[in-house]
Amino acid sequence: MSLITLGTMAFDAIETPFGKVDKIIGGSAIYVAYAASNFVKPVQQISIVGNDFPQEEMDELTRRGIELEGVEIVPDKKSFFWSGKYHIDMNTRDTLVTDLNVLEDFKPVVPDSYQGAEFLMLGNLMPSLQLSVIRQMKVRPKLIVMDTMNFWMDIAMDDLKLVLKEIDVLLVNDGEARQLSDEVSLVKAARKILLMGPKFLIIKKGEHGALLFHENHVFFAPALPLEEVFDPTGAGDTFAGGFMGHLAKTRDISFSNMKTAIIVGSAMASFCVEKFGPERLKEITKADIDERISEFVQLVNFDIDLV
Repeated sequence: MSLITLGTMAFDAIETPFGKVDKIIGGSAIYVAYAASNFVKPVQQISIVGNDFPQEEMDELTRRGIELEGVEIVPDKKSFFWSGKYHIDMNTRDTLVTDLNVLEDFKPVVPDSYQGAEFLMLGNLMPSLQLSVIRQMKVRPKLIVMDTMNFWMDIAMDDLKLVLKEIDVLLVNDGEARQLSDEVSLVKAARKILLMGPKFLIIKKGEHGALLFHENHVFFAPALPLEEVFDPTGAGDTFAGGFMGHLAKTRDISFSNMKTAIIVGSAMASFCVEKFGPERLKEITKADIDERISEFVQLVNFDIDLV
């Protein structure tokens, strides 16, 4: 029932219309792990950090059932650092600084103790690194989910297409789906992307919810209307962590259960945006999660079969 997550462990500096933090823990693997560990243990992390990554953060991850054998610590370099500024609508942002640091030389290694994991979450990283982890698995996981972004479509499309042939579920936002498919219509985009390899496609639309495509089926999950959104950084990764956590917990990868997993992922993402970084995810309880999921269940959603 274990879940492997590949991704970044980093520092972020974030400015939104509601505040600013100069240095806070971030990175895709951090958000996935904090979300998923509410549903499944162990979460087996594969990442890289520098000598500046705080030991207390490592201890907190370990306390939550997150295994760190696959996290490389580079003693003479700094951790990955990203800085961004969000605009008033919170759906657009400017990247101000990207310091790769340890990420420049990252060669992920799957420890022997991680072999046999049934679920693999490939966080947003260079496609060649994602493919490397897949190929290191001695037994193919039951489900491989991949996140990617427009940057890799710009500079590494050939590698990206290779990974798409190896995965089961692709996570992208609507702009990325359009870029990858060269289609404006998301329905046409989905059809084209599903021909590239993945069996399922999730298109995230931020505050407007998420779409799940599989064969000729479509499921739409709304986003929960929130009074305050402080920081959307990591919301997509938190969504992925909740989605994977539910699937790993239930060990059911049917289309029907993926619909439930999208609701769980959306609920987790709605917590993430309430504070800067992963701070809110550190506070929530099972009761909080159950209540938030029940709020989602009360929202209207639709099943649509395409002709």
